[in-house]
Amino acid sequence: MSRLDQLYRRILISRLFTKGWGKPENLKRLFDCRKIISNREECIKLIPPDYPVHVDKDVMMDDHRLMEGHFLSPFSLYMADVMPKEVEIARFQMIMPKSWNSKLKPICVHLGGTGDHYYWRRRTLLAKPLLKESGIASIILENPYYGVRKPKKQLRSALHNVSDLFVMGGALIMESLVLFNWCERQGWGPLGITGISMGGHMASLAASNWNKPLSLIPCLSWTTASGVFTHGILSEAIPWRVLQTQYHEEQVYATEIKKLIQSPEDVVKAYGVEVSQGYPESVEELTQILSNLRNQNKDFIKKTYSNFKTDACENAMSLLKQVGTNNFLALQSNNDSQSRKVNEKSSTVSNHSNSNLRYISPVIERDNNSMKAAGKSRYLSLSYALAKTQIGKTKKSKAEEKQFSNRISEEALKFMRDVMEEFTHLGNYSQPVDTSLIIIVAARQDAYIPHEGVLSLKQIWPEAEVRYIESGHISAFLFNQKNFRQAIVDAFDKQIKKYY
Repeated sequence: MSRLDQLYRRILISRLFTKGWGKPENLKRLFDCRKIISNREECIKLIPPDYPVHVDKDVMMDDHRLMEGHFLSPFSLYMADVMPKEVEIARFQMIMPKSWNSKLKPICVHLGGTGDHYYWRRRTLLAKPLLKESGIASIILENPYYGVRKPKKQLRSALHNVSDLFVMGGALIMESLVLFNWCERQGWGPLGITGISMGGHMASLAASNWNKPLSLIPCLSWTTASGVFTHGILSEAIPWRVLQTQYHEEQVYATEIKKLIQSPEDVVKAYGVEVSQGYPESVEELTQILSNLRNQNKDFIKKTYSNFKTDACENAMSLLKQVGTNNFLALQSNNDSQSRKVNEKSSTVSNHSNSNLRYISPVIERDNNSMKAAGKSRYLSLSYALAKTQIGKTKKSKAEEKQFSNRISEEALKFMRDVMEEFTHLGNYSQPVDTSLIIIVAARQDAYIPHEGVLSLKQIWPEAEVRYIESGHISAFLFNQKNFRQAIVDAFDKQIKKYY
């Protein structure tokens, strides 16, 4: 574990999820949404190829062409009551050549990592050098909850609720599809997507839903975010007392929402692999299990998809194309009849999410070797995570403290792990169309993104290439931007050689 990662975290004072898990009804709806958008065949239907994108600025700079634009996030049409108003408008900046000198017009979408507000960082470190060195243009998409999309009451990058992270992920998946479609309409391509840290993971989620070959370059990210928030360095930024108290006092988290998640051990047993015999050792067996688990969602999707694709959403989409984003938002806030339609749609989805369906989460935490290692690693235990995050520190007797901490704190920690696996584990999402176009750049001593005890990206996507940097998370970001850019160039080269 990198000492620089630990030191850097101590310098920062930001706290995450200070308002708790998020409204239970929102989490239920997000569970429904995740089942839809994690299935490429259904998700792609939610984004029309001609979804409107507006260019606000198009100027020639000294050495490049700069464009800025916006569009209404499709996520807001389907999850209107879950997405804050300040977050609804997706904004982007594009760095491209003044003129293209070949029939190839490569475009890479860049998603932001934690704390990456506005465009300047990605523009300076990645977009401009990529254009100058390799002729690859870039679209820099502003993350929901960041920059101009940050809610007024949010302090810096500190998301208020755990559920906000899932809104961000769902929105970025849909917004990336809008940009891919827009690029194709302009005659640009080949296409790719990248990001660093959280941005890399969001890029992986988005790439899983594009129905064509796509270069994917996730940097300093991994298979799931569960370890990030339970035993990674960021777990120290979480107010565990707030989460444990909310989990304990609002029974709906334990009695209803928890039932929507199935543990990895139960999933493995359900498919005939005894835990005592170890987790799947072969890639073929693992792939088959993940495929079977994904198929469990098909009946659910058939029942739920119609609730997303309502007349209200289709009418809103039609109106959006006719009047533009700004006029649409004005009509949306002033026109009572339009508001009622959106509310009817929201009510339909909300009512459905109260059903007694049990969801299966295709999450397998360990293969046989990593499971053995997990038994020896203090970083993977709940007791270690409890100690690191200082959960359950109360003015009780030692006996009471131990009993309370073990019962409540461990439950909250496990709930955090499980909901993160449900929403962020790449095993829950469709496999990208061509995984040979994926180049992963990871840091071996990463204290922010733990690799131990979970499936590796190589196991999820066998044909992907993994490149390791011998450093921690922070030093990899500070001193290896050139390696990230080279991975982007190489991933595009692979796509060009194979498809162009």
